[in-house]
Amino acid sequence: MGKKKDLKKKWLYHAVFGILLMGFGLSLFGDAVILKSSGQDWVSWFLMGTCALVFFFAGLSIFGKATVYKNKLSSKGKKKNKRSKK
Repeated sequence: MGKKKDLKKKWLYHAVFGILLMGFGLSLFGDAVILKSSGQDWVSWFLMGTCALVFFFAGLSIFGKATVYKNKLSSKGKKKNKRSKK
């Protein structure tokens, strides 16, 4: 039972943190677009856009790990149900 609880905790933390990072990355990307459209120096919007991509893809990666944990949780539940039906 403890392992299932640990998996659920890891899934929840990874999912929430991944979504937050993706949202932050998209927000930074919007700011980079605004900087570019307002005619700012290319270095400022380029660096902000690069940071935005880093945050977005880091969040996507962490969220992907959350789906792995969720899949493990689902498979543990299915195995338990199969045993109880037999």
